[in-house]
Amino acid sequence: MRLLVIEDDKQLAAEMKTGLERQGFSIDIANTGLAGEEKAYVTDYDAVLLDLNLPDKDGLAILSFLRSNGRNMPVLIVSARDAARERAAGLDLGADDYIVKPFDFIELTSRIRAVVRRFYGRTNPTIMIGSLSIDPAIQTAMWGKEAIPLSPKEFDILLYLAERHPEIVSNEDIIEHTYNEEFDLFSSVLRVHISNLRRKLLAASGQNLLITIKGKGYCLWNDSER
Repeated sequence: MRLLVIEDDKQLAAEMKTGLERQGFSIDIANTGLAGEEKAYVTDYDAVLLDLNLPDKDGLAILSFLRSNGRNMPVLIVSARDAARERAAGLDLGADDYIVKPFDFIELTSRIRAVVRRFYGRTNPTIMIGSLSIDPAIQTAMWGKEAIPLSPKEFDILLYLAERHPEIVSNEDIIEHTYNEEFDLFSSVLRVHISNLRRKLLAASGQNLLITIKGKGYCLWNDSER
């Protein structure tokens, strides 16, 4: 999952980036409100973590701008403002959750996964596609009872394909949702990750679960729908 952290405290932003990347997220940072607003407007993030006390534009105004311009990705307000009226204002403007600083990283990551899960219309934390099960919380993929050994990036790509199943997902969508803004669009990294992921799924299942649709992208095959 690719997240945007809009936070003017550079030390806290760096700590959030480090902590969330350890949990398998790809993170972009914006240290001003206007920079964050622009990034959130042009990029389909899986979620935005939004501070309210920003130096140039209040977080609630940013939230209002995004919602009024059709940006419907999950937004979690992460703020030191803890008054009930502040929380109510944020939720009424379209925030999906409100987290008060200081926060616990375990709770933060759980809340991020919960709002993303709701965004994709799921209630079960584990995604099941036939015999393939994917658990975002512990970053594991299983074929039946057998664990599939994936790198963090391979897991992230598989998770995104599973979230979108049974849709066909383009290269551009995979890049936008699983790599941060530093990704080199002209590199072969994605192709290598897709190749490795396909090989590992095949080794575990004995079947080609990662299907290439020429000219369109990739999708996962449900082995139970034969």
